[in-house]
Amino acid sequence: MVDSVVWDIGYLVSAALFILGIKRLSSPRTAPQGNRFGAYGMLLAVVVTLMKMYSEEIIGFELIVGGLALGTIIGYIMATTVEMTEMPEMIALYNGMGGGAAAAIAAVELFKDHHLPLSVTTLALIGGIIGSISFTGSLIAFGKLQGMIKGTFRFKGQHQINILLLLGSVALSVLVVTGFDSNATLVTAIFIIALILGIAMTMPIGGGDMAVVISLYNALTGLAVGFEGYVLQNYSMIIAGTVVGAAGTLLTQLMAKAMNKTLVSVLFPFGEAAQASGDAVEGEMKPIEAGDAGIMMAFAQKVIIIPGYGMAVAQAQQKVWELSQLLIERGVDVKFAIHPVAGRMPGHMNVLLAEAGVPYELIFDEDEINQEFKSCDVALVIGANDVVNPIARTDPSSEIYGMPILDADYASNVIVVKRGQGTGFSGIENILFFLDNTRMLYGDGKAVATDLVNSIKEL
Repeated sequence: MVDSVVWDIGYLVSAALFILGIKRLSSPRTAPQGNRFGAYGMLLAVVVTLMKMYSEEIIGFELIVGGLALGTIIGYIMATTVEMTEMPEMIALYNGMGGGAAAAIAAVELFKDHHLPLSVTTLALIGGIIGSISFTGSLIAFGKLQGMIKGTFRFKGQHQINILLLLGSVALSVLVVTGFDSNATLVTAIFIIALILGIAMTMPIGGGDMAVVISLYNALTGLAVGFEGYVLQNYSMIIAGTVVGAAGTLLTQLMAKAMNKTLVSVLFPFGEAAQASGDAVEGEMKPIEAGDAGIMMAFAQKVIIIPGYGMAVAQAQQKVWELSQLLIERGVDVKFAIHPVAGRMPGHMNVLLAEAGVPYELIFDEDEINQEFKSCDVALVIGANDVVNPIARTDPSSEIYGMPILDADYASNVIVVKRGQGTGFSGIENILFFLDNTRMLYGDGKAVATDLVNSIKEL
């Protein structure tokens, strides 16, 4: 009895830490603390669960120590070696592992040789299906972000097949729940169908929508964990899974809105993926040297810097902040403009800038900064592409039409730092690069930022 109370208190404390952690993650200032709260909550939940299993003689002490040691080593290696540019891939992979773990719990409980209550069987199956979909879907998303899976895979009748797969898994689940047939073969078939469905749902989705997909699978993983928490009567899993599911759902909606898309249009795309359309754009890209760009910014009154994935790849955030400091010392009004889907995940650019030491009061979201571009002397775009493409406002036939963008083209002068003349993640040519007020500064983001710093120091 005493042990039961101790376990419940431990789960309650861990759940409180999860909720507090998510609350603290709502602001860049408190995000590091929120991350620590979440880590402490997870550690406590794992320790309590393992000690409970040990007290009930379900698992030996050696396995507890071995599991904790192995997980700690793997987590430490990944935390210290994975670059910020690879964080979306790691999140996709972790989502998949969480979904797979939930599905594994469901399978173990359903394969046990005893009769489960109706509610437990139902939630075990629902959680298992959702977890299986999230597992394979997240792995496909990981492969797309890593460049291991190129393009999209679409064919006529694809969505109808996906619906049939879903209905098939539901129908088989009904047979199990009602007790009509609950053998291991049928349960296995349910999970196999769900695994296939995760692959089939994700393969047709373009790379530009991966941020929304990752967020969705994060929500699904949370729900699956919550359902399996009910199966195991683990309150920490129930609360944590529900919180993650709710937060992930809200984030998914916000991400889709930021791209002017519905979740349905993301999950069920029609037609071929967008292709580069450079030949259809009139005009030519006009280059500029770093020295001239430095002079232009040094004598400007207002400069707005728009970071993107290219800055992250080049790890140029430190040099960009050094450049900003030099401009501020010269009396230039410097601000940073962040698009909700800049980079490969929400908050990607905010984290990079915070890492470089950029004060939060200089960082502005799209809604806060867009009206200032008309009074901006120089808009410096470093590594961003689709989020500053005016075609989103002008071409109804474009795949990104209607997506809110940063209005960099309204600035008096635009300087685009870019490695080459390629298209963005969506594969759509950016007409901003061809405008009369735009100049292209080619090169690696960090090297170019260094050149800009040196040119201003020489003035």
